[in-house]
Amino acid sequence: MKGPVVPPVRVALAETVGALPRDPGRLAYEPKFDGHRMVMFRGAPGDVVLQARSGRLVTAAFPDLAEAALALPDGTVLDGEVVVWSGGRIDFAAVQGRAAATPGRAPALARRLPASYAAFDVLAADGHDLRPAPYTRRRARLEELLAQLGPPIQAVPMTTDPDVAEVWFGTLTAAGIEGLMVKRLDEPYKPGRRAWRKLRHTDTRDAVVIGFTGPRERPAALVLVLPDDDTPVVSSPLAPRLRAEAGAVLRGLPEPEGGGGTATAVGLGEVAYRSVPPALEAEVAQGTTRHTVTTVLRLKERSAPAS
Repeated sequence: MKGPVVPPVRVALAETVGALPRDPGRLAYEPKFDGHRMVMFRGAPGDVVLQARSGRLVTAAFPDLAEAALALPDGTVLDGEVVVWSGGRIDFAAVQGRAAATPGRAPALARRLPASYAAFDVLAADGHDLRPAPYTRRRARLEELLAQLGPPIQAVPMTTDPDVAEVWFGTLTAAGIEGLMVKRLDEPYKPGRRAWRKLRHTDTRDAVVIGFTGPRERPAALVLVLPDDDTPVVSSPLAPRLRAEAGAVLRGLPEPEGGGGTATAVGLGEVAYRSVPPALEAEVAQGTTRHTVTTVLRLKERSAPAS
């Protein structure tokens, strides 16, 4: 095997499918946690690094998970999702609020909105790179590493039985788990490639609004963060009704520290946007022609902002 796996790393990705794949004896099925993708590095004694999907280091934003990771053996690297549970459901807006927290606010948010880490892969153990190993070996090592830990770091459930997976798909939506991940048992971990498959109940997703373009009173587009990806995206232009509805909410929100940033808009490239706290969610549809276009279908105001 290769030497130590160090940040930043590229994560494995998944392609969306419209039906449950069935290939008995060759596939693994896992619930799809719509959280904040994170790679957890446990280095030398006392050393923990947390990396988002984009490669951004988010260790300071999740002090509770950084502390929990100290229980892992040196040389362990995990891939998984950060989730925050609220009322028995996954609260993605709360996760985004945690991820966007400044170092000064992060400890208080960790106490109010404790995070859990749903690990679904191990990239390294004992300092050795396990990415070339088949899924079966990596999964066995993951379960061995986490067997004695317990919350907040736990392995996601897994089955090789497609009938059990179908039951999961039909019953876990109440907890905010909107689909399944499907992986070949004999396949290595493939950084940056869509070798895995994901099945969702719908073609729509809930995203968190972190900013807007245009005037606050009638924004032209919203800047969004979607589950499993911390990179901001700019929506397609809002319909007139949504511009007025979004403006009514945005006028009541404070402007956080920093004021704004830049994000990629399809057809325009990098555009500047103004930031808002993660107090507003949007149901979005994503369609792909040459580029992925994110369209806002409706707004979902939160009653208790996560920030």
